[in-house]
Amino acid sequence: MRIATYNVEWFSNLFDDHGRLLMDDRWSGRQDVTRAQQIEALGIVFTALDADAIMVIEAPDENGKRSTVQALETFAAAFGLRASKGLVGFRNDTQQEIALLYDPAAMSARHDPLGAETGKKGAEDAPRFDGVFRIDLDIDATEDMVRFSKPPLEIALKTAKGTDMRLIGAHLKSKAPHGARGRDEIMRMSIANRRKQLAQAIWLRRRVEEHLAAGDALIVLGDLNDGPGLDEYEHLFGRSSVEIVMGEEGGPCLYDPHAREALRSRIGAAATTSRFYLASEKRYLQALLDYVMISEDLRGKGPVWRIWHPFNDADCWAVPELREALLTASDHFPVTLDIDL
Repeated sequence: MRIATYNVEWFSNLFDDHGRLLMDDRWSGRQDVTRAQQIEALGIVFTALDADAIMVIEAPDENGKRSTVQALETFAAAFGLRASKGLVGFRNDTQQEIALLYDPAAMSARHDPLGAETGKKGAEDAPRFDGVFRIDLDIDATEDMVRFSKPPLEIALKTAKGTDMRLIGAHLKSKAPHGARGRDEIMRMSIANRRKQLAQAIWLRRRVEEHLAAGDALIVLGDLNDGPGLDEYEHLFGRSSVEIVMGEEGGPCLYDPHAREALRSRIGAAATTSRFYLASEKRYLQALLDYVMISEDLRGKGPVWRIWHPFNDADCWAVPELREALLTASDHFPVTLDIDL
C-alpha cells in the first residue's frame, strides 16, 4: 500500500465555486505558471504517484460556497485516479485545507476527531483540534490560549485486509511577521509566532502519546514547516517542532528516516522536500518540511520512504515529463510510504 503526503501550492485557485477545474491560461498563483499548466502538471504527478491515499496539504477551500471534497473528487475523476474519494475535517479560514484523497477499494476512512470540545476557556490535556489549548509558553506563570490555524485532520482508517489505523494530517506553520516595523519588532513577532508553532507541536505530540499508549498503529504526515537547523530562532527553544512531534529516541516515538538523518547530521547534505525561489538573492532555497512519521509497530511491515524530488530521485530525473511536472505543480514535492498493510 502506498500512502503519500503532498503540499500543493494554491490548489484552491484551480477550481471555481462549483468545484470545476479552471483549465485556462490565467495565472494560477504559482510564479509564471498558468492554471492549465499547473492542472496538467498535477495530473501527471498524481498519476505517477498511483497512491492508495494522499494527504493533501493546502487542499482546495472549504466554506459556505466551496467544497474541498467536490473539488478533489472532480480532479481525481478528470485524471482517472484510483484515489477518487475525498475526506476533509475541520475547515479553516486560510483557503488551505487538510484533506485526504483515497482509494475506496483499498480502504475505508472517516474523520474521527478525539479530545474534549472546549469553549473560549480552553483545556490543558490535548483537547479536540478545533478547540483551545492552554499552555504556559514563556514560563511566566500565565497560561496562553493557543488555536490551530489549520486543525489537524484525524482519520480512523481500515484497510481492505482489515487493518485498523490512525492517520493524522498536519500543517504546522509559524506566521510571518506581517505588519512589523523595524528589526526589533520583526524579531519579537517572529519569536512569538515561533513559540505558538511549538505549542501546537506539543498539542499534537500529546495526541500522539495517547495513541502510542493505546497501542494504535499511527501515521502522522504532512508539512511541519520546521526541522533541525532550519529556523534562526531554534537555539532559543532547544527543539524543533519535528523533534517534539516525533519524541525522544529511547522513549515512545515516531520514525521518519529523513527526519532522523537530519537530526543526526545538522551540517552537510540532507534530504529536502521543497524548493523556493528567493528573488532578492536570485537563488533557490531547499528545505526538509514534509514528513511521513510512523509508530514503532509499523516499522516491521517493510516500510519504504521516497521523496519525489526531481533532481535528487534518479527515477524522477530519468522521466523528463515527470521531472518538469514536479517543478511546475508545486513548491513542495510528494513524500510516499510503501508499506505492507
